[in-house]
Amino acid sequence: MVSTMKILHTSDWHLGRRLYGRTRYSEFTSFLDWLAACIEERNIDALLVSGDIFDTTTPGNRAQQLYYRFLNRVAGHGRCQVVVIGGNHDSPSFLNAPGQLLQVLNVHVRGAMTDNPADEIVVLSDSADKPAAIVCAVPYLRDRDIRVAEAGETLDDKTAKLIQGVRDHYITVCGLAEEMQQELGHLPIICMGHLFTTGSKTVAGDGVRELYVGSLAHVDEAAFPACIDYLALGHLHVPQQVGGSPHYRYCGSPIPMGFGEAEQQKEVVEIIFHGRKAEISTLPVPCFQHLLRLTGSLDEIYDRVAALKEQESTSWLEIVYTGQEIIGNLRELIEEAVSGSSMEIRRIHNRAVVAQALRPVVPDETLDDLDVDEVFSRCLDSHEVADEKRQELVDAYREIVLSLQEDDRNAE
Repeated sequence: MVSTMKILHTSDWHLGRRLYGRTRYSEFTSFLDWLAACIEERNIDALLVSGDIFDTTTPGNRAQQLYYRFLNRVAGHGRCQVVVIGGNHDSPSFLNAPGQLLQVLNVHVRGAMTDNPADEIVVLSDSADKPAAIVCAVPYLRDRDIRVAEAGETLDDKTAKLIQGVRDHYITVCGLAEEMQQELGHLPIICMGHLFTTGSKTVAGDGVRELYVGSLAHVDEAAFPACIDYLALGHLHVPQQVGGSPHYRYCGSPIPMGFGEAEQQKEVVEIIFHGRKAEISTLPVPCFQHLLRLTGSLDEIYDRVAALKEQESTSWLEIVYTGQEIIGNLRELIEEAVSGSSMEIRRIHNRAVVAQALRPVVPDETLDDLDVDEVFSRCLDSHEVADEKRQELVDAYREIVLSLQEDDRNAE
């Protein structure tokens, strides 16, 4: 008899993330409550969480409480199995620390690559407690895990070795899954990963980091073995298929991480396996806090704000002033226009002031407006570094930044 498995695929929760200083715990709570209700109502057998559970390697107490409360609800008091892999924002040692305790709840955590690829194999059971699916739980593969640095390497050499290292690891783990498949029967092979695939879509301001030095260090569809029946990816916040294949997917982040994602329909993916045959559909995630970007002249912004007030909007606003007139007290004027409503202004971008300014740092600008690469670029500008020297410095700088981002502060 062919067993049936109902699985949900989600990723990139980024618990603890702020939006221009504003905490978002209400949104995270609402999403996790909604997800838990979906699992219970749809009798889901397994949940796959493909990395970036937390926004930083040192999550705060409230973010941790949300995570463990959710796992206790869906796994501790139900029959749903959970597989969690670490992402580039996560601390491997933090995720792995309660691993043995969580195993009792049927929660399988793989925070980082280990010396034994077999550790990344998880066998899921059906409602009759019989093996029903094999999961290759491949976490985010750090540079140092898959590439040995050599003196005199060019950026192209590093990129080629990184891509080959990723491919080799997936081939190894999926090969072990195929051997297990021969022993256990006609079970589907599900592969999880946290990486950037070639040709994938991102949105400006979503906070998605480049994973490796060199923007070409993206993995193409051919890197994944043909034995994979469903590929559950994380890292990118836009829901999308990989290479046009409905079985290879990013589910995207469940809430918009920035105003660039504000109008995007968020989703989780439901996969129903009948043996190795998969039925794939998406479940739209409700919007728990509306984000809205208002762009235009001061009069146009006033009109939009007035209309939103009449609608009793509770939106968080990003104001992008594009008028030609220099308005020094723009923030005060907009704050006054919004007063008396339930709307919040999270950011004001005054393009006229930015265009007028001749110095690197402008009055209305904060570090929230810049990423680490832009800060370094301005440093090079201020020191008048010649163009022919820049790329080498930028590559070295990015390598240092990535090593700091990947440093596991919780490890002893």
